[in-house]
Amino acid sequence: MPDGCGVSVDDRSEYQGDGLGLVDDKGRVAIPASLRQALATNSPRADGKDGGTVIVGVHPQQKCLRAYDPAYVKILKAEIEAIQARQLNELGEPNYNLKRRGASGEPVPFDGSGRFIMPGFPRDYANIGENAFFWGTFDWIEIWDPKTLVDAVDVDPAMQAACRYHCKVKGIAL
Repeated sequence: MPDGCGVSVDDRSEYQGDGLGLVDDKGRVAIPASLRQALATNSPRADGKDGGTVIVGVHPQQKCLRAYDPAYVKILKAEIEAIQARQLNELGEPNYNLKRRGASGEPVPFDGSGRFIMPGFPRDYANIGENAFFWGTFDWIEIWDPKTLVDAVDVDPAMQAACRYHCKVKGIAL
C-alpha cells in the first residue's frame, strides 16, 4: 500500500550503482544515471514530469552525506525508534542524539537529468568540494568527497577502489 509519497514499501526501488559527479560553484551536481532511475521511481512528481525530491543530510556515522527519497523517512524513523527503545539509559531515557542525527536532512528538488543543489551545511560537513562520489547502499545513496573516502579507515575497500577508478577515468588526482 502506498505510504502517502506514491510508492509502497514493497514497491521501492533499491539504490545500487556508483559514479562521480562534478560539483559547480553553487553546489549543483547530477546524480549518476545508475542511481537516478531508482530515485525517480521512489520519488515521483505529482505532476508526472521528470525529476522529484531527494532528501540530503549528514550520515549518522561517516563523514559523508546520505540521500534518499521522501518515502524512506517513515522507514528511517521507525528504525531509529526501535534502536532507541533497545538502548535506554539507566534512567529509562532514550539517546536523543539518535533522532537528532537521523533527522538530519533537507528536501531538495532534482530535475530530469538528476541535477540538484546540495544544501550548504551538509556539503561543508562532508568536505565536498569540486567532486562528489555517489554509492548506492540499497536504502539510500552515500555522497562522499573522494579524498575523504579514500583516506577513511572504516569503509569497504571495494567502495574506495571504485572511487579511485572513477577519479582516474576523469583525470582527478587524489
